[in-house]
Amino acid sequence: MIIAIIGGFISIVFNNDGDIEFDTSQVPSNEIVLVAKAQIGNKGGDKFWKWYGYEEHVEWCACFVSWCANECGYIDAGIIPKFANCENEGVYWFKTRGLWQDKGYLPKNGDIIFFDWADSNDEKADHVGIVEKVENGKVYTIEGNSKGDICKQKEYDINSSVILGYGTPMY
Repeated sequence: MIIAIIGGFISIVFNNDGDIEFDTSQVPSNEIVLVAKAQIGNKGGDKFWKWYGYEEHVEWCACFVSWCANECGYIDAGIIPKFANCENEGVYWFKTRGLWQDKGYLPKNGDIIFFDWADSNDEKADHVGIVEKVENGKVYTIEGNSKGDICKQKEYDINSSVILGYGTPMY
């Protein structure tokens, strides 16, 4: 019994990397965050866009989010769509199901964050990532196809002008 209690405590406090910062407050939505976190440092995104079905390199941010969702079983469960186009597939899917929140919403870990880069400023999604956490007025993300063609963690002010909105999956 004591071994089970100690084991449970260790699994709550430590994540797969042994980090003490593991957030267990929303375990169901945290699964996609853990899958995404394991991909940090992936350069080129070959495994994501090839999994999606492309034969050559494409902008792969949405393929990355979809791949992570698939690894969790969320695509088959209808929780997150399989999408390669941020605006016409990703944003559209969340909006038509009433699972969209505009900028100003306080996101949760596991939410899907969509961006409209300032250079286009056309109110259409240009990029997508996964919300890792929100702390002290910042939203922390894990994004594929980030600057340098790599998967990395990033942070933004919660009211950043480049945040378009959020898909809020029903985990």
